[in-house]
Amino acid sequence: MIAAEERGEIRTALLEKIEEMRNGIHELEDVTKPIAPDNAIGRISRMDAIVNKSLNDGILQNAQSQLVLLENALARIEKPDYGLCVRCGKEIPFGRLVVMPESTKCTTCI
Repeated sequence: MIAAEERGEIRTALLEKIEEMRNGIHELEDVTKPIAPDNAIGRISRMDAIVNKSLNDGILQNAQSQLVLLENALARIEKPDYGLCVRCGKEIPFGRLVVMPESTKCTTCI
């Protein structure tokens, strides 16, 4: 079972990651806005902008999914089963939870 002090450290890491993720999502939302067809940036530049927007759309979707996982981990952190592998029931190593607090499986069960 994870000690209260360790939970506090994990919670701090979670809150930092959530804040980072929200800031990153905000920036990605700015660069994934639709490109106006009347924007006179030139044909090649416009094609580059469309490709970049498409790539950033995928990155944005991944970031939003990651944010949901982090927020779910924050909601679960005080539950007694937080830090236990959902597959085998063994403890997930503390170091893994600090780096990846959204982890629900140990390294053996991944």
